[in-house]
Amino acid sequence: MARPDGSGGGARVRVWDLAVRAGHWLLVTAVATTWLTQEGRRTLHENVGYVALAIVALRVAWGFFGSPHARFSDFVCGPRATLRYARQLLAGRAPRHLGHNPLGGWMALVLLALVAATGASGWLYTTDRYWGVEWVEELHGALSDALMIAVTLHVLGAVAMSWQHRGNLVAAMVHGWKRRH
Repeated sequence: MARPDGSGGGARVRVWDLAVRAGHWLLVTAVATTWLTQEGRRTLHENVGYVALAIVALRVAWGFFGSPHARFSDFVCGPRATLRYARQLLAGRAPRHLGHNPLGGWMALVLLALVAATGASGWLYTTDRYWGVEWVEELHGALSDALMIAVTLHVLGAVAMSWQHRGNLVAAMVHGWKRRH
């Protein structure tokens, strides 16, 4: 019988709580909306950008006070552990992690930082002091481009890890369940 985690059975565990899952998909929606409205729909673009900033602020707080797998202490590893994992991944021997793997943990931080920086630079551009200032506009555009690159890498990483470990990470981010082993 199929389980919510996409496996045929076996022990499963709730990894992603509702706050993590809802925040993830709301942030996906906000980032996609701001990207699609970068030309012409300025008010919507700005308002959704502020929503994205609020989601990032809540996720950062949840990273310190949330459920065990939501906490940064659970998935942010030091440089040595992350490099060791990267070597194992390249050799085809990367261990499966119940929560984020070390590279995924750093990608989560990069994505949060890029959304925050993109949103902050966008807000800065709306202020009287920086309205029309070329370097602020260019910074906002460059950060937006970097965010899209990081999002692409994130999606590719999730697909690759789903395939390698025979689990559906996208589905897990919908329902919260993963195979224990």
